[in-house]
Amino acid sequence: MRPARWLFVLFLVSVVNVRAQLWDQLECESLRLDTAAIQQLGVKLDALAFFRDNEYDSPLAKGYSLPGFWLQPRLSYQPLGRVALELGLHALVYNGANKYPNYAYHDIAAWKGNQYQRGAHVLPFFRVQADFKYLSLVLGKIHGAQNHRLILPLFNPEQNLSADPETGFQILLNRRHIHLDTWINWQSYIFEMDSHQEAFTVGTNATLRWGGETSPLRWSLPLQVLIQHRGGEQDTTAMGVQTLCNTSAGLRADYVPRASSFLTALKAEMNLMGSYQQSGTLWPYDTGMAMHASVGATLWKRWGVELGHVEIPRRYANLYGSPFFSTLSIKTPGLTFRGMHTTYALVDYTYVFSPDYRLGAHLGAMYAQSSGNRHFVFDFGVYFRVSPSFVIKQFRKKGS
Repeated sequence: MRPARWLFVLFLVSVVNVRAQLWDQLECESLRLDTAAIQQLGVKLDALAFFRDNEYDSPLAKGYSLPGFWLQPRLSYQPLGRVALELGLHALVYNGANKYPNYAYHDIAAWKGNQYQRGAHVLPFFRVQADFKYLSLVLGKIHGAQNHRLILPLFNPEQNLSADPETGFQILLNRRHIHLDTWINWQSYIFEMDSHQEAFTVGTNATLRWGGETSPLRWSLPLQVLIQHRGGEQDTTAMGVQTLCNTSAGLRADYVPRASSFLTALKAEMNLMGSYQQSGTLWPYDTGMAMHASVGATLWKRWGVELGHVEIPRRYANLYGSPFFSTLSIKTPGLTFRGMHTTYALVDYTYVFSPDYRLGAHLGAMYAQSSGNRHFVFDFGVYFRVSPSFVIKQFRKKGS
């Protein structure tokens, strides 16, 4: 992309932008406990049915479809106003499949286990959360995926459909001028003499903000870091220790009109991103840099549109982002590109029947230019999220 064209994109972003709201509506959950639910034993049924098709005829990635659903039935108990426990299962089913590898579903082919499950990919679900005045501590199944509010180039929303629930430890801090989410997601545990690698991801999203929640114009500065570590002292493989990192620093402005039935929100965002391989040889290069900008709007509270561009002047690799925001092919091992210029457009629609029943659909298109080649790809999907809850028993509070 020529410098003049890139400056023009930055100018557009400085005027108006908004992030499409589909996955925020479908996936994000409350990060604080409901203090009114004290001494309640209940059942929560959380599920997402989906059909997604990726038409990716490109050297960067293969095309595929994801038809299926995931289901999380669980018991919940809140003995105190600031302490809650949840216990249940997470099951992933793809239509027509009857055998599932027993490992985390993202980029771990080199350290996967050999066990398989029949009928569904099933994992235990346990969460304990403690809330303090401004701080929350979560152990077990953390508030992961879309709840981390990572920027689009760092996190491909498709992982809301396919990745295992994030489990480990999480710290959440929410004050007027700062929101902090820092976590560790333990993805692969090894015992002595296991034949695969240990792996975990550490992440942080620290957002500095100014402008009150009631102000139409709000500014924020998001700083985001993702680090994945593979290997350890008990590792018996020949792959050695590998540590990969993605970082991002940006500036964002949100504008919410006080009274408008047509235009719901505007948002401006620009990000500078970096990749760094501290150890290992999983990536063919150790450092990289990229820039991201986007422009769009949210209309009638249901429609979201976004136009964006990712500029990679030379090389850049990502851990959890789309392969079209990287110069490293996931289709052909070892294939890299000299620079990447990807322009994308997203349109989505969400309909909220109630807070527990939400319907969504999206259409996305990407135009990538790299090493003299041009790739046009698109994807679309339809999703239905259901999350009803029922109170089994309300225990008598002490002193009542």
